[in-house]
Amino acid sequence: MSQIVLAVQGMTCQHCVAAVEKALRQVPGVQEVVVDLGAGRASVLGESLVPVVLVQVIEEEGYTAQPVQ
Repeated sequence: MSQIVLAVQGMTCQHCVAAVEKALRQVPGVQEVVVDLGAGRASVLGESLVPVVLVQVIEEEGYTAQPVQ
């Protein structure tokens, strides 16, 4: 299992957190998602995760994201 942490910009409330979590959970291979509104981070655990795909689903929800090194 691998972990990818993403910096997510544009989240302002718990509704935003729920939208990001829901979108990420629908990506094949994702097993766990934890979104921290205060830190502006999303931590994704799973198998065969592709950072570009995770960023894309977040952007489809109206936010911007990038992998954290």
